[in-house]
Amino acid sequence: MAARSQVCARWPPWRRFAGCIAAAGALAGCAAPPAAPEASAPRELVFPSPPDEPRFVYERTVRSTIDLLPDLRISDLRRTLTGEEVRGEPLSKPYAIAVTRGRIYVSDTVSRFVRLFDVPRGEQHRIGDEDGAGQLVKPIGLDVDAAGNLYVADISQAAILVYGPDRQYVRRIGGNKWFTRLASVTVDPAGSRLYAVDIGGVSSESHMVRVFDAKTGAHLMDIGKRGSGPGEFNLPRDLAIGLQGRLYVVDGGNFRVVVFDREGKYLFSFGSVGKQYGQFARPKEIAIDRDGNVYVVDTAFGNFQIFNPEGELLMFIGQRNERDGPARYMLPSGIAVDEDGRVYMVDQWFRKIDVFRPASLKADAGWVPLRTATRAP
Repeated sequence: MAARSQVCARWPPWRRFAGCIAAAGALAGCAAPPAAPEASAPRELVFPSPPDEPRFVYERTVRSTIDLLPDLRISDLRRTLTGEEVRGEPLSKPYAIAVTRGRIYVSDTVSRFVRLFDVPRGEQHRIGDEDGAGQLVKPIGLDVDAAGNLYVADISQAAILVYGPDRQYVRRIGGNKWFTRLASVTVDPAGSRLYAVDIGGVSSESHMVRVFDAKTGAHLMDIGKRGSGPGEFNLPRDLAIGLQGRLYVVDGGNFRVVVFDREGKYLFSFGSVGKQYGQFARPKEIAIDRDGNVYVVDTAFGNFQIFNPEGELLMFIGQRNERDGPARYMLPSGIAVDEDGRVYMVDQWFRKIDVFRPASLKADAGWVPLRTATRAP
């Protein structure tokens, strides 16, 4: 507790909500099958815990369609007459997530499609599961622009597949010529520039961000190269766009986040390898909220850390645990923050999405209210 107080004391009051990061456990691949969730959980789990001022509230866990779209449950009469159980389509192995205006897109590497939960309309859809040019093989990273176009990074096809707001396949960008190991895709809100992260590999020098025209697919430039110096990468994983168009890149093998301006000019980096405040063990995906705060998933820690736009640690949420439960993770991967500030954290091992609500937001407010009520988009 003394160490925690010393860290918090040097921040102004509104930022006094950090805690210490637990040591990383064994990798998920060596772990036993997931245990059942504990029967009881706090009615309201807040972060940080008292006596600190709460900033986020654990709101719910999504494991299947009915957890977000309760209207898809079978009726009481049908269940009485047929004996059917209340079931939804479960998540198989979710990886990445994107959320905009109540529409939640989740890539699933086992089911081989992107699942769309359209909460305002009370609908669900599959994207990329039909035969043809738009069929997905192993979708991982994804993003959505302001017009509702979906961009999906397919690691097996080494290409980004684009789908329109109507979920119909439009085109593909990239291919084997451009990527050694495509890891993620990010598009600017205007849908003009597309940033694709190539994670490379041990024997590859292709550790970089490739930039394309999102509409034509034309290659515009590359950002970074393999190395450990300023603006260089070792196994980059993901990218998010912050305030003033800044590019925040998760540099996994160098255990840091590297920051560039919109044109790819190196600005600064933050983070290092370790188990202390603001350090990383296995950083993975990244998201940014409307205030420019940066959310970084760490698979080894089993949490996500929150930094301000300049890379100063604010707080973290979650812990590594072999037993499932709220804010407990074994193989966390994707993360997203919606317009209301809700945070969506994906765990592949437990096949779930945990949702955290800002403490200042009412449970029934926003695009994805806890008591979902259909409304026009």
